[in-house]
Amino acid sequence: MNNNRDPFAAFMCDETSLDTLRPVIADMGWPSEKCHRGGLRNAIQSLSVTASPNILMVDLSESGDPLHDINALAEVCEPGTVVIAVGQVNDVRLYRDLIASGIQDYLLKPLNAGQIRDALVNAQAIFTAPKNHDSSGVKRHVSTAVVGTRGGVGASTLATSLAWLFSTDHRAPTALLDLDVHFGTGALTLDLEPGRGLSDAIDNPSRIDGLFIERAMIRANDNLAILSAEAPINSPLMTDGSAFVQLEEEFRHAFEMTVIDMPRNMLINFPHLLADVNVVILATELTLAGARDAIRLLSWLKSNAAHARPIIVANKVQPGTAEISKADFEASIERKINFMIPYDIKAASNAAKLGQTFVNANRASKAGGVLRDVAQAIVGSVDEDGATAADTGADKRKASLLGKFDLKKMLATKPKSKVAAKA
Repeated sequence: MNNNRDPFAAFMCDETSLDTLRPVIADMGWPSEKCHRGGLRNAIQSLSVTASPNILMVDLSESGDPLHDINALAEVCEPGTVVIAVGQVNDVRLYRDLIASGIQDYLLKPLNAGQIRDALVNAQAIFTAPKNHDSSGVKRHVSTAVVGTRGGVGASTLATSLAWLFSTDHRAPTALLDLDVHFGTGALTLDLEPGRGLSDAIDNPSRIDGLFIERAMIRANDNLAILSAEAPINSPLMTDGSAFVQLEEEFRHAFEMTVIDMPRNMLINFPHLLADVNVVILATELTLAGARDAIRLLSWLKSNAAHARPIIVANKVQPGTAEISKADFEASIERKINFMIPYDIKAASNAAKLGQTFVNANRASKAGGVLRDVAQAIVGSVDEDGATAADTGADKRKASLLGKFDLKKMLATKPKSKVAAKA
């Protein structure tokens, strides 16, 4: 981190706000000439050529799209900067979205001296707080996304089975999030009604908190809760993805394991869903189309979620009948297949008839044994300190205060730096 940074800078749209701000800045011992005329766009322009201050105050009043412009500010703002936004829109949703994007505080105009002073004192305390966290106090959480290279490869079967194993064999409080909003089978597999939890979350992201999670999720067993939907197929999915990010954040507080059944289209439309995912299971069949899309998805993951560990699982494997041999498939994707799950139609039918996950209904089968190995590999990805590599990155983002600003950088098409290097 740059040690020659100014302690404070402000970019305000109007003279009235500047007149209120300057005496407070002087009282705190900071140079009042660091209070500039001009709002968020001026701040972006200035910080693109100069070092970021420790504390930055920006006026959003002239911004037509504050959240978009905040993302642009994240591109030029150094990690660790504490950002206070100022605006004239009194809207709870905007406030929550700004806080979620990494802003420390949002002050409403007209400003008063006491309000400014309190915000700056708090920001100063946060900036100077110790950045080293005691790892023993960090609650372990492992998030796993299951993505099928093609439809019908059994990604949902893997997701429900893994969630079941985490909750039973490993006795870890587990959340299963089925993001196939219209056609998901997570609840169906567990012989449950999906409820309206996920639909309500999408419609009202601001309602999502610990109490919402407790009420909206459907219990499958003592350690497993599921959030899914069966949305009407004449109702298109209308969301910016903020609800899903908020759900993942709440899961990290409430559970030790999260399993996300993630359709490919959700991965493409909302890449930020993988920001804090530790492991990505790529489920595939040994087919030409499967190989092609495995290559594409692995390349996408390398560019957009390099922090996540990919695990390749070949499903429904029938010796001697595959379109592509294991060796040719591995040569095509330029990496090893981690697990091979044999095709077992009788076991799948048995699970469906019993209303149970595949692994629960067929514990003695060879396929069930491989699934337990996959679950163990995911649990085993936790390091000696009790946190995965992605957990460590997440913690460092929080420790640097502007953690979610760093996250915005990570979501860019061409990330400039790795999150783990920002603390």
